[in-house]
Amino acid sequence: MRFDGRVTGAILDPVLLVGEHVRLEPLGPQHVEGLARASADGEVWRKWTTWVPAPGQMAATIEERIADHARGRMVPWATCLPDGTPVGMTSYWDVDAPNRRVEIGATWLGASAQGTKVNPEAKLLQLTRAFEDLDCIAVEFRTHWHNRQSRRAIEALGAKQDGVLRNHRIMPDGTLRDTVVYSIVRDEWPTVRAGLRARLRSA
Repeated sequence: MRFDGRVTGAILDPVLLVGEHVRLEPLGPQHVEGLARASADGEVWRKWTTWVPAPGQMAATIEERIADHARGRMVPWATCLPDGTPVGMTSYWDVDAPNRRVEIGATWLGASAQGTKVNPEAKLLQLTRAFEDLDCIAVEFRTHWHNRQSRRAIEALGAKQDGVLRNHRIMPDGTLRDTVVYSIVRDEWPTVRAGLRARLRSA
């Protein structure tokens, strides 16, 4: 499969991705209340090293992400438990069709879903689609230098650090973010896939 105009359209399709522990549902207004509760779970929206919409900002944030999807900028999902309960968000971010690359970003989970099998299976679903359905040659991840929890989670996937973009972004509180860039390239995908499957089989 080539990453041509036809496949570019496919990558922007709001597909449902379903695993044993998680459902990635195309983001919509029906997720506002559940995601507001997820944001309040552990008050994750207060974390300074990332941006999580506050409960009262959830409706506007979902509208913005749907608009960005319509502009071809991202593919947003609500991260849900098997029963449909929303516990966070994730997306394909910064789609680069000519170079067959995507970033998995704008990802967050409520506190009770962190450290469970939700995140590794969500990443398995997203990476499988990227490499096996869409013929990507690389998938990126980016996070705050000081977000050590996020960095550990990305490294646990098997992603390798490409570098650090210093003073890359201005955070909502006015601080400057050094952004750590990671990636998984196509030749690494079989090993990464095996590692994620082994994690999901473990107790």
